[in-house]
Amino acid sequence: MSVRVAPAQRHGTVRSAHYGPQPLRWERDERARVVPEPRHRPLDHVLSAVRTVEALVADLGIEPRWHSLDITSELDDADGRKYGLGSSAAVTVAVVRALDQFYGLGLTAFEQFKVALLATVEVAPSASGGDVAASTFGGWLAYHSPDRAVVAALRHRVGVLAAMRASWPLLQVTPLPAPSGLDLIVGWTGAAASTTSLVAEVRERGRSQDVRYETFLAGSRARVQDLITGLQQHDSAAVLAAVREARNLLIGLGAGLGIEIETPALAHLVTSAERIGAAGKASGAGGGDCGIVLAPCGSDLEPMLRDWERSGVRRLPLAAAPRTSAVTAQ
Repeated sequence: MSVRVAPAQRHGTVRSAHYGPQPLRWERDERARVVPEPRHRPLDHVLSAVRTVEALVADLGIEPRWHSLDITSELDDADGRKYGLGSSAAVTVAVVRALDQFYGLGLTAFEQFKVALLATVEVAPSASGGDVAASTFGGWLAYHSPDRAVVAALRHRVGVLAAMRASWPLLQVTPLPAPSGLDLIVGWTGAAASTTSLVAEVRERGRSQDVRYETFLAGSRARVQDLITGLQQHDSAAVLAAVREARNLLIGLGAGLGIEIETPALAHLVTSAERIGAAGKASGAGGGDCGIVLAPCGSDLEPMLRDWERSGVRRLPLAAAPRTSAVTAQ
């Protein structure tokens, strides 16, 4: 995801394939807030990022400037279908980073993350922010989300600058070592999935089955801790076991609530991985998009990849990004 920014005159613009052939235009209202042209309301992630940084600029007492953003993405295929790699988070972080440089704000990586998450929760209040952290810091991370309702209320009560500088309850971002002796393989099913919609549906149905849902949450937290410990101790067997058990928990939750979390394509992806001694699961909230596989280094991947190809699953040529910024504040 790339964002270029340049000075502009009389109004702001955003050029992106997402908006079609004509750039999106925005202006400022009488309170100096960013207001998009009517055809692009309500806010999306890009405009929310612009509005949030502009609010921060105002809080800092810096003179606002018009600017033009040019966004290009490699996170979708030739037909414009998203790969399910957190493109909304990536573009939010990229816009924040570009405007930080444009205004010379000198934000730390952690401040950029907090501004990007403030922008994200304006559009998607239930978003965890894990993909925002990944896009900001790179590398492998253990992430625990803050209370997003508290964060959003803080912004509206004290402004972006004070909210950014405040301590956020529950937030934890911890760097982790890459899996030792394991390779990461990502398969794309070609099906789109909305994490926000799926999470909302699970929560809604979970309210009627509190015991089942709370049991899932407790089990999931335990498996995440097992995974963190396995990575920290370079224990490949423990990492694979944690991934398998996390997958089984999701399948059980979906079956109990009558929600398809693991689609047939994702189930086939994981079954093919298990046949070669690897472990896999749906990425994110499931429901489509991608599956992730961890395979012991040196495994013969060809049987799995042939199986994927026959079932329409496409391997994406991905690797975990190197860590780009230190996590220096919480």
